Amino acid sequence: MNQTNQVYPVIWHNDSVSLIDQTRLPNEYAVVEIHRSEDMARAIKTMIVRGAPAIGVAAAYGMYLGAREIETDNRTQFFDSLEKVAQMLASTRPTAVNLFWAISRMKKTAYETAGTVEDIKKILLKTAQIINAEDLQTCQAIGDNGLKVLPATPEKLTIHTHCNAGALATAGYGTALGVVRSAWREGRLARVFADETRPRLQGAKLTAWECVQEGIPVTVITDNMAAHCMKQGLIHAVVVGADRIAANGDTANKIGTYSLALVAKAHNIPFFVAAPLSTVDFELADGSEIPIEERDASEIYQVGKTMLTPTGAEFYNPAFDVTPAELITAIITEHGAFAPGELQKFSQKQMV
Repeated sequence: MNQTNQVYPVIWHNDSVSLIDQTRLPNEYAVVEIHRSEDMARAIKTMIVRGAPAIGVAAAYGMYLGAREIETDNRTQFFDSLEKVAQMLASTRPTAVNLFWAISRMKKTAYETAGTVEDIKKILLKTAQIINAEDLQTCQAIGDNGLKVLPATPEKLTIHTHCNAGALATAGYGTALGVVRSAWREGRLARVFADETRPRLQGAKLTAWECVQEGIPVTVITDNMAAHCMKQGLIHAVVVGADRIAANGDTANKIGTYSLALVAKAHNIPFFVAAPLSTVDFELADGSEIPIEERDASEIYQVGKTMLTPTGAEFYNPAFDVTPAELITAIITEHGAFAPGELQKFSQKQMV
């Protein structure tokens, strides 16, 4: 199936959730139908759906699916069962704060809804759909706000990105790739340099796929080529996404982001983080408090069925690293672009 312009990784359709199976891209475009909360949790855990905002949208639908499965008219019993659904979904990915934000919003909606259990179930579906629509609008705003802070150059820009923070990682359009899309739309973009992003290769598989669908010129490089490309004058700006941002602006993103920020700093190249305010965890003072997910070692020692390493080697596979706020030029949100220290002006209350 050839996708052209519109990529929506999470869609409510015919009483179920349709997910683009991102583990099969770019060689196969496949859609997985999710009918149960348990299946949604598995899809998040196995990265059929991934990217912090998309995980949040998927979790919101997962909460509704779980609510739909609860067979009781008693509100107290219903809430007890809904808490178990929330715990199951929350256990899937520890770093992406949008997951917990969406679950919290769905729970708050449920508890504040008067009426019968059926009334609660109906409003939960509506809330999940609102979260979905809001994320798409948020990403479009992030893209447009990014245009205001990208460097002014006599030639068109070359933007470097890491992992995939595109339509596939959100409800559509993307955060980092939202900035790319807006720059392309306005005729300001020449090319994207996409890190392949070891060990799961989201840049090579997903970011490159999205760019190819829309005819955006994309050059895939290995993660350790970034410094060389910057030294050659090939990069004007770096734009990445985020899975969790602490109150001081420290940012957790796909492993390799920290080293990319250091390299950008050494070459005096602006380094931007593009993310919705729901990705900011104001309860965490700094990045040292962000939990870092460690994934299975098989992601390192094999690609597909091909073994890469000798028997007896040991492995360490953190999925994320934390980029200190002082390395970040600005954080681009739906409300504008801010220096990391300016995030404190916002609060959780303003975000909901």
